Amino acid sequence: MRPKRDSTAPGPAVVDDATRLDGRACAADLDARTAHRAAACTEAGVQPHLAVVIVGDDPASHVYVASKVRACERLGLRSTRIEHPANLDQASLEAIVDDLNADSSVHGILVQSPLPSHLDEEAITDRILPSKDVDGFHPVNLGRLVQGRTDGLLPCTPSGVMELLRWGNVDLRGKRAVVLGRSRIVGMPMALLLAAKGADATVTVAHSRTEDLAKVCAEADVLVAAVGRPGMVQASWVKQGAVVVDVGINRVDDDTRERGWRLEGDVDEAVADVASKMTPVPGGVGPMTISMLMANTVRAAEACLTKQATH
Repeated sequence: MRPKRDSTAPGPAVVDDATRLDGRACAADLDARTAHRAAACTEAGVQPHLAVVIVGDDPASHVYVASKVRACERLGLRSTRIEHPANLDQASLEAIVDDLNADSSVHGILVQSPLPSHLDEEAITDRILPSKDVDGFHPVNLGRLVQGRTDGLLPCTPSGVMELLRWGNVDLRGKRAVVLGRSRIVGMPMALLLAAKGADATVTVAHSRTEDLAKVCAEADVLVAAVGRPGMVQASWVKQGAVVVDVGINRVDDDTRERGWRLEGDVDEAVADVASKMTPVPGGVGPMTISMLMANTVRAAEACLTKQATH
């Protein structure tokens, strides 16, 4: 077993047998660059501006939105928080998005998910201008990714994973990568980013209907788990020395905790004895998602500056 690394030293820390891919430390590095870029935009006369729309009273959603607003304040971005009750109708929400699309001072629009069940979330995503779609879910932005273009607004969680792998000095070229999960939010764009030129991994997308799922995962040099099932990936599923990225953030009942629950990833803790590098939960992919959202908003503002300069 490797010795634990001094937690005060820079870079990834060693925890048990696996090196911890510390999302908080990586996010801090990215945030410093994003703040510098935001300041340059503001000095040029365009302060990056994120508008966040939240519908309903879901406690977790309000926590997430508050964290995004704080990140804006910390990095020098302007933020606007637009709250509406859960009975807001589809036409009214579409009108809000249309107004934000038309507002030239707004560079990024985020409609917090999940929306109340009576609202068509996909239609709302499609209505946001691709140039302001800082979540990276618009069909135009996902279509660019299918074309192999990674210079636009990319989905925040998958692009955050890629940034974390770069920060952790994980060489993906020619490696076998397995993405466990096929959602349009994480799994499918994650596979495209891993396979894109420059990353050059050989990618398999696995899911609940994959035959001999454990065997497929065990063939991976890099395993990304994004299924939303706590502790699903066992140590026996992981090849010795593999890099494991745990995207799952599951709330699990725990009577030993004062709040009555804890956060648990999709990967069992015992995987740390097998993996060479591994993300923790919490503190792994989660912080990267918000940092990439901030970076996307600044990128959208930079695109506005470029457009102004050419007209």
